[in-house]
Amino acid sequence: MPIDAPITIETPPSKNCRMLGVLQTNQAQIKHKSSNPHTESTIMTPTMYSTSVPVFTQMLNSLQMILQKNQAHAAEKKIDDQVFLQARLAPDMFNLIRQVQIAADFAKGVSARLAGVEVPEYADTENSFADLYERINKTLNFIASLPAEQFIDSEAKEIVLRPGTPKEKKLLGSAYLLSYGLPQFFFHVTTAYNILRHHGVDLGKRDYMGNF
Repeated sequence: MPIDAPITIETPPSKNCRMLGVLQTNQAQIKHKSSNPHTESTIMTPTMYSTSVPVFTQMLNSLQMILQKNQAHAAEKKIDDQVFLQARLAPDMFNLIRQVQIAADFAKGVSARLAGVEVPEYADTENSFADLYERINKTLNFIASLPAEQFIDSEAKEIVLRPGTPKEKKLLGSAYLLSYGLPQFFFHVTTAYNILRHHGVDLGKRDYMGNF
């Protein structure tokens, strides 16, 4: 199995409880007094929605722009696209195509489970930059369709991974997002970036971060 394949994690119950408590507190509106005693402002702190969908959106858009720079670089240097699309950081790691596929899978899978909707299934048939753009755009359109209201109380929702298999794992929504989903997503986005940077594409931190 490639060393960058998605993994399961063990999350102690105490950690689940701590995360749940933090997110329940964060999802409340926190009021504070300004220097003017006659005015009062309200701060909205992070919610399960704001720490998932907007983050996935930012980084998927970034990933798409990185791939576009890669395609332009390949054309300029007269290098076949497949040289980059099949590139790996190490022989036992996934290639660029698979890194993008898995990043999109985590974005749609995590968002769907937290929102309580069915996870869309994508056939892993991408073999070109155009195919990867389409997959990213499908994912962006899907997560954009999920109303923030559907994420309310999802920090306490039980998420079951690989149900009915020997690898079945149950997590609270908070642990699923913060300790499993986001780290996995960032791993594959970062690995895609690193593959291209290693192969000479002119990229920097600003490209990785995208627009925020």
